Amino acid sequence: MLAQYFILIGYFLILFGIGVFAARRIHDLGDYFVGGKRLGYWVVAFSARATGESAWLLLGLTGLGAMVGLSAMWVVLGEVLGVTIAWFFMAKPFKRATDRYGSITVPDYLVSKFTDGTPATVSRARLIRWLSAGALAVFVTIYVSAQIDATGKAFESFLSWNYYTGLLVGFGIVVLYTFTGGFIAVAWSDLFQGSLMLIGLVAVPLFAFLSIPAGESIIDGLLAIDPGLLNIWGPGGFTLENILVIVSYAAIGLGFLGSPQVFVRFMSIRGEDEIRKGRWVAILFTLLTDTGAVLTGILGRYLLVSPGRDTELVLGALAEGVLPILVEHLFPALVVGLYIAAVLAAIMSTIDSLLVVASSAVTRDFYQQLYHPGLKDASLTRLSRGVTLVMAVIALGIALTVSFLSPERTIFWFVIFGWSGIAATFCPVILLSLFWKGYSYRGVIASMITGFLCVPLFKFALPALPEIGHYFEAAGEMAPSVLLALLAGILFSRREHPPE
Repeated sequence: MLAQYFILIGYFLILFGIGVFAARRIHDLGDYFVGGKRLGYWVVAFSARATGESAWLLLGLTGLGAMVGLSAMWVVLGEVLGVTIAWFFMAKPFKRATDRYGSITVPDYLVSKFTDGTPATVSRARLIRWLSAGALAVFVTIYVSAQIDATGKAFESFLSWNYYTGLLVGFGIVVLYTFTGGFIAVAWSDLFQGSLMLIGLVAVPLFAFLSIPAGESIIDGLLAIDPGLLNIWGPGGFTLENILVIVSYAAIGLGFLGSPQVFVRFMSIRGEDEIRKGRWVAILFTLLTDTGAVLTGILGRYLLVSPGRDTELVLGALAEGVLPILVEHLFPALVVGLYIAAVLAAIMSTIDSLLVVASSAVTRDFYQQLYHPGLKDASLTRLSRGVTLVMAVIALGIALTVSFLSPERTIFWFVIFGWSGIAATFCPVILLSLFWKGYSYRGVIASMITGFLCVPLFKFALPALPEIGHYFEAAGEMAPSVLLALLAGILFSRREHPPE
């Protein structure tokens, strides 16, 4: 146990060092929010991927792999496709447009693209900023609260700490270095933390496979546990409900097509040539980590759960304890400490990025641009740090409240709800703004409102319907919300500018 604490102390000292180093490079608001737009492709690629992943990757996706087997690979397919489309087709035009407009936030870009600065369009700019800041404040806070919740669970699973003690310790650490160093600290810490995630998720399934005695059939063993684990369509085979579940798995990748916490990385990169280099790093990272997570779950189920035993009784709710239990089964205490650091890296790399995006929305897009346009950057940078702290405390309050009200909650659905809310509000807008010249201001507003409202509708209301609710529950909230937001944007744009 002592070795694990030494590893964790070293990990936290590295994060603090990054924060202190980054603080010396913060000279203006552009440095705090987008690193002065001078980051290299390795940093940006790892930062974008570490931010896009989170606790759900190491705890949620590994658990999904243990519960459903090979059908969890649809998540991998969806994420790889999403990352590929974003880096190959969206990153360059988005970078070009935001550099031309001088944007340092996603709402900056939207306002510049859909208004011209004249008095007639002032109200349009205000509404875009209001909606953007409001949506980010709501869903980012929920998303961050899910990560804070996962921090407590990680300390509880690996070190047998009290859940609330672990939650408060992890919360304090990530707020401290984000508060100090802003986006530069976030990006460089993501490079370090992303490396831990990558190495950890490649190593676990490899060592798990090597631990199986020679001649022992993994396939026969999995078939004895549950034949559905080896069915790519999921337990039960090719059914309508399973197809809807597959759609919900693959749709997770839609979040990479415009979510602000991911796309702000494209603003921060040094130039378009760096995007060309970074895309292969991002795609390979996604393929290795996501595949490693699913295989970790499958092999963990094989090694830890004997036929006839209740999986959740052994591995926890939705098998989200499979990684901690498997790591302790395979490795000595020193290596277990490294895996604790890897899980915390996944959590904290997402929390810090989201906090910077949320504080930029509140301070720049709301406070400065709408009410205090003459406010100097130095004052706004100080205010942003304060807002970062306030939003983190609110997220902490939500995490504590949910822990009391829903003791049976899982990391997977908690995180995906926040992820879906951000994605459904912004991804349709970014997609249409980059690829359709007919997209209009009214279409932007329609897309954002539709995406924002559809996520809770498809998550809570429609699954409660009698007889058909289980189909909505299987389909999830991401795919239908994004689709309806796209349709709303197209219809309202057509209405504003009918085709000749």
